[in-house]
Amino acid sequence: MPALWIAHVNVTDAEAYGRYAALAGPAIAKHGGIFIARGGRYVQLEGRDRARNVVARFPSVEAAEACYHSPEYQAALDHARGASERDLLVVETSE
Repeated sequence: MPALWIAHVNVTDAEAYGRYAALAGPAIAKHGGIFIARGGRYVQLEGRDRARNVVARFPSVEAAEACYHSPEYQAALDHARGASERDLLVVETSE
């Protein structure tokens, strides 16, 4: 089943986070991820507001997890740590 990788982010260091984004995109694509929302307009209805919201579609939960734990994504994530406050989850779709 396909899965969605959903990130809610507040960027605290735009330069460092830019380095993360430049590396994360190719790592996500390498694992079959396709961005379907990336920092666009949103409406916060409940919970903690985060200024940046990203959704990527993966072939499966396992593919999304493999991406997260991959050396390429972990190298990207090194730039996001300390440059952002993030919540990240993967959820299987009902398709």
